Amino acid sequence: MPDIGRILIGLGLLIVIFGLFVSFFGRLPGDIVIKKENFTLYIPIATSILLSVILSIVFYLFSKFF
Repeated sequence: MPDIGRILIGLGLLIVIFGLFVSFFGRLPGDIVIKKENFTLYIPIATSILLSVILSIVFYLFSKFF
């Protein structure tokens, strides 16, 4: 059961890193924003691609060393 504690701490750190990432890189070039009078549509395409690449690297390294 001690491994569950480490997993929860790791997931918590990933959530914190994700929150910091989203706050700093929320509006990259390539993200689509459509604003109308009472409507705003935000499609984060570039942010999603960058986040996917970073998470792929993190999970690869995580599986390699643990």
